[in-house]
Amino acid sequence: MGDERPHYYGKHGTPQKYDPTFKGPIYNRGCTDIICCVFLLLAIVGYVAVGIIAWTHGDPRKVIYPTDSRGEFCGQKGTKNENKPYLFYFNIVKCASPLVLLEFQCPTPQICVEKCPDRYLTYLNARSSRDFEYYKQFCVPGFKNNKGVAEVLQDGDCPAVLIPSKPLARRCFPAIHAYKGVLMVGNETTYEDGHGSRKNITDLVEGAKKANGVLEARQLAMRIFEDYTVSWYWIIIGLVIAMAMSLLFIILLRFLAGIMVWVMIIMVILVLGYGIFHCYMEYSRLRGEAGSDVSLVDLGFQTDFRVYLHLRQTWLAFMIILSILEVIIILLLIFLRKRILIAIALIKEASRAVGYVMCSLLYPLVTFFLLCLCIAYWASTAVFLSTSNEAVYKIFDDSPCPFTAKTCNPETFPSSNESRQCPNARCQFAFYGGESGYHRALLGLQIFNAFMFFWLANFVLALGQVTLAGAFASYYWALRKPDDLPAFPLFSAFGRALRYHTGSLAFGALILAIVQIIRVILEYLDQRLKENKFAKCLMTCLKCCFWCLEKFIKFLNRNAYIMIAIYGTNFCTSARNAFFLLMRNIIRVAVLDKVTDFLFLLGKLLIVGSVGILAFFFFTHRIRIVQDTAPPLNYYWVPILTVIVGSYLIAHGFFSVYGMCVDTLFLCFLEDLERNDGSAERPYFMSSTLKKLLNKTNKKAAES
Repeated sequence: MGDERPHYYGKHGTPQKYDPTFKGPIYNRGCTDIICCVFLLLAIVGYVAVGIIAWTHGDPRKVIYPTDSRGEFCGQKGTKNENKPYLFYFNIVKCASPLVLLEFQCPTPQICVEKCPDRYLTYLNARSSRDFEYYKQFCVPGFKNNKGVAEVLQDGDCPAVLIPSKPLARRCFPAIHAYKGVLMVGNETTYEDGHGSRKNITDLVEGAKKANGVLEARQLAMRIFEDYTVSWYWIIIGLVIAMAMSLLFIILLRFLAGIMVWVMIIMVILVLGYGIFHCYMEYSRLRGEAGSDVSLVDLGFQTDFRVYLHLRQTWLAFMIILSILEVIIILLLIFLRKRILIAIALIKEASRAVGYVMCSLLYPLVTFFLLCLCIAYWASTAVFLSTSNEAVYKIFDDSPCPFTAKTCNPETFPSSNESRQCPNARCQFAFYGGESGYHRALLGLQIFNAFMFFWLANFVLALGQVTLAGAFASYYWALRKPDDLPAFPLFSAFGRALRYHTGSLAFGALILAIVQIIRVILEYLDQRLKENKFAKCLMTCLKCCFWCLEKFIKFLNRNAYIMIAIYGTNFCTSARNAFFLLMRNIIRVAVLDKVTDFLFLLGKLLIVGSVGILAFFFFTHRIRIVQDTAPPLNYYWVPILTVIVGSYLIAHGFFSVYGMCVDTLFLCFLEDLERNDGSAERPYFMSSTLKKLLNKTNKKAAES
């Protein structure tokens, strides 16, 4: 036994030795991982440069405003189409063409108009009536009535027919409605196409569907927006209630953590016991029934799993499995009861630490603000990069033409060879693209944009973890709590992290960002290789492996940041020391991890469930006292889901602080056990509850 412990420590590092100068987080420290700090600064400079290039070439109006056949925006202020916010299709039936999916543009002339047409009119009828002035506003800009009817329609100067339309997503679509199951526009089930024949309304429906697939989504979005405008203050009240409940739960953990854990363990044992009893009763009930003694092997695989419930062997197998689980849990409870008590004591101690460093509960707001900046910069850069293409014009022709879908120049097209060979062809805007070196590099710039987002977001999270770890470590290593606690421990830890350890935080964030960008690329490749089953299987395995790797790196980084906050060592040294310290106490780590996971899960379910149920009864007008106060809604699930998601994020923010406190105190506790022995020269810094559990005492305290 005496030889095993040195061998064990040899495999997992050597225990920390006593240092008389160590009194908590080291203040006299130097800068760590400077090279990574320089790389981060250079990467940020490059990221800013990419943003400037994207903002110079990009134009978000391409996403916001519809574009006519000349590549001009509809409704954009400062342009000639400022008062023409809607896009009008000359012949929306052609939008049902497959070219819409290939070129993202309908093969029909499109112009910007002040308002959508509100009546039936054909060009032939309007030309010889008083409605011609009304009709001309739907012709191309600058149209002059100096051509024949056939020439005007052939050149695409005016639409052949106007159909009553309504604006949706800034585009004019036929005002189609159903009456007794029959599709109609106005009071008609057919319409004249302007060329002397009548067509069915269903042709318009197909064109409208292909032209814009967001019609119903647009209406849904508007109704959701209306719900938010009348319920936003009630949503805020619900989130404030969630915040108060989260704070109350953390305070109560100081007094109820032990009760919660033991009740949970007893409930699990009772549930398993009832399961064993129920399986035995079913096993006994099936005795003597026809067909119940057939073995599982003889029955084979059945798609209807209810068949297995009529076999005695099924219930016997369930009873054996549950009995084994019951025995394992009882044995673990017997042998690990002391470690469970230590975990409960650390959780209670964490509640006290949060109480003494109350400003730590506000730090998630700082992290949230910085993350919002990262997300905003990434999103805006991505939008500008995706809209930094140039307008591409292509040839469209209803009749067979060898130059169809070829690029063209709208200014020189009328006199070009293509126009002479295909008299009916038109050169119109197709999509945004480009062939220059910059345009070919856009995909790489988007990948760099995503990579920098992951790196900076992980850096912000790492900064928060080091800051909180430094503050809570100051609490633990204060011998007389809270008298020896330094002033403003959170701000001091934040300053130390930025001044000395920017490089180490960047190093840890870089490793995690590389894994995350690889996962994104794997997801992209997985979507592209859907037809290949072998590739699909390989991608699934790779995605699983990198998911596990990301989880492990997050765990390792978290504990490395705690060691950085305490000792000021570089990232690799801190990660190695933290890993070996945890490996030397692996059972304690496992027990504490599961106990805290349970308590946090219980807290989140309690908070989210309570606030969600309250929101449900309020917004569905089921609380009589405030029945008239609740606002009328299109969809009552909109504010309810918002409150539930917001409550979860708030609870997660509070518990992330608490979880960091527990992890920090746990590592400090393990260090305390290895460094000190309870003598007057080397007193324990742990709380009296922990010393009592471990039968440890400080001699000086005992003598007094």
